[in-house]
This record gives sequence, structure tokens and C-alpha cells, in this order.
Amino acid sequence: MRPMNFSFVRHGAASCSHFLRTSLLLTGLCIGSVAAAHGGQVEIGAGAKGAVHLSEAQQKAIGLKLADVTLRPLSELLYLNGEVRAVPGRQAEVSTRISGQVKAIHVALGDRVRAGQPLARVQSRLVGDPPPSVEVTAPMAGVIDAVGAAVGSSVEPTTVLFHIQDTSEVDVVARVYEEDLGKVVLGQAASIHLLSYPNKPFAGKVTLIGPALDPLSRTVEVWVKLPNPDGLLKPHLFARVGVVLKRDDATLAVPTAAIIEANGEKFVFVKQKGDFARVEITTGTSDDRYTEVTDGLVPDDAVVTQGNRQVYTVWLTGGVPLKGEDD
Repeated sequence: MRPMNFSFVRHGAASCSHFLRTSLLLTGLCIGSVAAAHGGQVEIGAGAKGAVHLSEAQQKAIGLKLADVTLRPLSELLYLNGEVRAVPGRQAEVSTRISGQVKAIHVALGDRVRAGQPLARVQSRLVGDPPPSVEVTAPMAGVIDAVGAAVGSSVEPTTVLFHIQDTSEVDVVARVYEEDLGKVVLGQAASIHLLSYPNKPFAGKVTLIGPALDPLSRTVEVWVKLPNPDGLLKPHLFARVGVVLKRDDATLAVPTAAIIEANGEKFVFVKQKGDFARVEITTGTSDDRYTEVTDGLVPDDAVVTQGNRQVYTVWLTGGVPLKGEDD
């Protein structure tokens, strides 16, 4: 959401007061007195932009939350788009060697099976008493992701009874533009995010860089392999891949949600003795949650991560209180 900008011409105390009351009500706040950045009082109505003072009730009303500025591991990421794919060679089509009729099926769609486990029994068309039958078994461990027969159906050696896929590992195949290709090397760590699980990152490694450039998209395929013990990663799911280009284990960082950008500047609101002061910052590396701060903050500063847009709106007005309202 873009920050709200306020500009007005003073046509008298009544119109100014009405405008400010309307603007501040939009933020859901009842604003009290405001202290200047160095401890002085902001001149009411003059447009001075000092530190914003909010009572405990006002902070609760906007759901204000804070986070400490800390040293933390932070990675520089190259983001790529891709999709989940099954690992080549880790799937099997199961058929029978004889023509006959399916007499029993022992598994269901979605079942996880082990190598050699009985899957079905097929009775031969050969004459006998009883007619000979064959037990169809799993050639590999994996998940039954397709069933092509039912009890009583006729089958031939060409009939695919089951399809088994080993999903204990999967590949995420992403595409990197040619100008970024030199940044990607085998063995690099990667963080995978899926639309299906937005708050659950998955970790993998680059195992293959495609041998050819697509002349239309000007991209090269990058293969990232990652474990899938719970089967959450399903083929063809869309994936956002963050290839780790650089990692620092002690970076001064803030939650990205705390940072506001306006008029070409980046800033946060820092809690100072119960007030909230606007502090301009210089940023560096970012990942999907945190941003490096190279200037403007020190460890243990407390920054506003939720409610900072409302605080910014109050700051823009100079923190003018609403008459008749309590702090």
C-alpha cells in the first residue's frame, strides 16, 4: 500500500481543524500530544514532523507490533520461477505378463507401497482347475498415482495396471535469464517457496544447469533437488526458487515489513521512550523476510513492524491532536 500524502492550504482554523480531524479518523487513532525528535513539543498545526506519541490504547487500536533490530544470518538471493517435477527414472508402469481377468486388487490410489509388495491378482485365460493365476507385485517403492484396472476387468500384457512414482525426492526446474546465468553454480543452496505452503520454505541444492539456452525466452533451465519425505511437493506445482548467492551469518537486519519507502527514501519508526521517531535507513541485502540495514540503526533498536503505516500518516500531519479526545 502506498503511503498517504497530505497537502492543504490554511483557509482558517475551522477548515484546517476539520481536515485534520477527518484525516486522522481515517487511521482509526485518537492522537494525543507529540514530542519532537529531540524531546521538544511539536507546534500544533505547523506541520512540523517530530516523534509520534501514542497511548497504550491507541497502540492497541491499530494492532501495533515491534521487533528488535538484531544480528542474524542473511542471504543474498537470486529469485527464479519454476515448477516441481518428478525425478526422472523414479517411476514405473506395472503390467502383467499374461492375458486374463483381474480377480483382486490389494492397493488403492495414493497408497505408498514397498518393492515386491503384492498389488493385484490376475487369473489366466488358460484352462485349468483352478485356472492359473499370477500375483502382480510392485517393482519399486513409491506411491500409487494411477490405477488402470478394476476387479473383473480383462487385461493384456500391454495393459498398465498401476503407475508408481517415487516422490521421496523431487526436482524443481526453474529458468534463469542469460544475464544471471554466471551467478548460478552447481551445489548452491536454494530456498523453495510454493503457493500451496506460503509459510513453509523448503531447502534444496542446485544439481544441474541445463546445457542449452532457449532462444525464445533467453533462459536456461536450473535443476534443484530437494527431499520430500512428507509428499507435500507434488509434480507441476508452481515454485519460487531463491538461489543463495552469498550468506552472512551476522548481518544487522530488520523485518522487511518494518520498512516504508516514500519520495525516494527508506525509513522505519523506532520506539524512543514511548514515542515513535522516523529514522531514515540505508539498506543492503534482502531475503524473503528480512532486510540488511547498513546505516541508521543499531542493535536492540525496536522498530514498528505492524501499524507503521498508521504511525506514518500521523507523522505526516505533524501529530496534531483531535480536540476533545483523550490520549
